[in-house]
Amino acid sequence: MVNPGEFIEEKVEEIASEVGEKNAVIGLSGGVDSSTAAALAYEAIGDQLTAVYVDTGLMRKGETDEIRETFDYMESLRIVDATDRFLEELDGETDPEAKRHVIGEQFIREFETVAREVDADYLVQGTIYPDRIESEGTIKSHHNVGGLPERIDFDGIVEPMRDLYKDEVREVARALGLEEMISERMPFPGPGLAVRIIGEVTEEKLDVAREANHVVEEELQEYEPWQALAAVIGKATGVKGDNRVHGWVVAVRSVESRDGMTARAQELDWDTLQRMQSRITGAHENVARVVYDVTHKPPATIEYE
Repeated sequence: MVNPGEFIEEKVEEIASEVGEKNAVIGLSGGVDSSTAAALAYEAIGDQLTAVYVDTGLMRKGETDEIRETFDYMESLRIVDATDRFLEELDGETDPEAKRHVIGEQFIREFETVAREVDADYLVQGTIYPDRIESEGTIKSHHNVGGLPERIDFDGIVEPMRDLYKDEVREVARALGLEEMISERMPFPGPGLAVRIIGEVTEEKLDVAREANHVVEEELQEYEPWQALAAVIGKATGVKGDNRVHGWVVAVRSVESRDGMTARAQELDWDTLQRMQSRITGAHENVARVVYDVTHKPPATIEYE
């Protein structure tokens, strides 16, 4: 287990040495990984760092407003509305790996645009050890590792937490004094809701996934899952009122884990499951049914794509 104090001291020096007198940008999603990396970099180089939150249109409900309020102390914070660009690039794409690569490349292009505006030469990322293991192996590409394009217009990429597991990142976040809503926040994938939608990403599927994930996170707080989510996995026949519908199937998943490398599906009580299905099917007229995923990792991954 990492010693948070020693790690912070070491990485602050390392970042300051690598970036020097130049400027850097960091992609800030609001998750614990990118937030911790941003706090480390800000401590190391201060106003030389520009934090960039890209609203991809694939974010959780209310995410952009939360980021704006939580990180308003960073005067250099940039909020970029790139929804149209991301959805246009994803249009018609159904392959999971291709989707991740599309998102990874578009993220880099957004960061490059801001970097040119602020004359930044370095990109800081919140990559952690499981991201590298899964991308370097044959499991899946992460948008900030295996999903990066071959051409990147930066002098260097700084990844201060590349050797940490998620629980170690949380220790560092607490030591840095980050708010509990950040340090204890459950993981959310960099590609956002795109990997919680099987097949093509559409605005209707995004609406369903966004509302369903909001319900799941609210309802399962008391269970303290390592990660809980909802995914739009296909269509099936259902009944709404007196009408037969061919609506979306939403899968709910809640797991316990230490580091994300392995995970066990949580046992949820029947009343909780029924309350979630009622809220999710009631939130969108085109949701036909809700199922609960009981598969561990392995053989499944935590996310659906």
